[in-house]
Amino acid sequence: MKSAERHRIIVERLRGADQVAVAELASATGASEMTVRRDLDHLAASGVLRRVHGGAVPASPSGIEPPFAARATAAVAAKRAIAVAAAELIRDGETIVLDSGTTALELARLLRGRPVTVMPLSLHAARELADDGGVRLLLPGGEPRPGEQALVGPLTVASLRALRFDVAVLSPCAFGLDAGLTAFDLGDAEVKRAALDVAARAIVLADGAKWGRAALAHVCPADRADVVITDPGAPEDQRTALAGLGVLVHVAVPLENR
Repeated sequence: MKSAERHRIIVERLRGADQVAVAELASATGASEMTVRRDLDHLAASGVLRRVHGGAVPASPSGIEPPFAARATAAVAAKRAIAVAAAELIRDGETIVLDSGTTALELARLLRGRPVTVMPLSLHAARELADDGGVRLLLPGGEPRPGEQALVGPLTVASLRALRFDVAVLSPCAFGLDAGLTAFDLGDAEVKRAALDVAARAIVLADGAKWGRAALAHVCPADRADVVITDPGAPEDQRTALAGLGVLVHVAVPLENR
């Protein structure tokens, strides 16, 4: 099979899936895995896709945010492993500002029953904690974004600036050494920056699919985080480089991969 035909098959597969694996593409094209990797590298250099550990994902435009419902079903095992690692870094009695996003929602579920104070920045997480007797729940003002239910606007920022937290847990839309933490929505980025400003330390939750990407709105440099928790899908060279900048990088391995 000629390279142009292999490229067509790869692109077609990506249109119908969140991620494709090298082994799957090798089977579909009849090519060796080494040849498929070269094809993926070529298509990545052309901006058609983005390489991740073991395969590729579609190259998303920086201004288009995937729906919350779609993200909630993607990389679930990795997000849960990251949330477990984050929960272990939070001490009883601490005050936490908890970002919006699907990984942050996984963490909210793990904080149930813990003697901590939490200000969630989304209604999804607020609902998860609303009926829990262990958590002290603080609700910010603001306007929930449709679908996302993330709280944004001047009331949310004012609520944050009135308080001080031990920990800010951020779940950026995209993450990279060059672009730093970024978000699709301008208001969401503003709220994330405000959360960073009022917290003593910052924990960033970024699964491997978010690495090497950039969304529209800049939040902060990558080394603004004290801890970054990710999964084995994050590029090893970028993890090493980030650690060299003084950031503690924790790789959480999903249970099925152990």
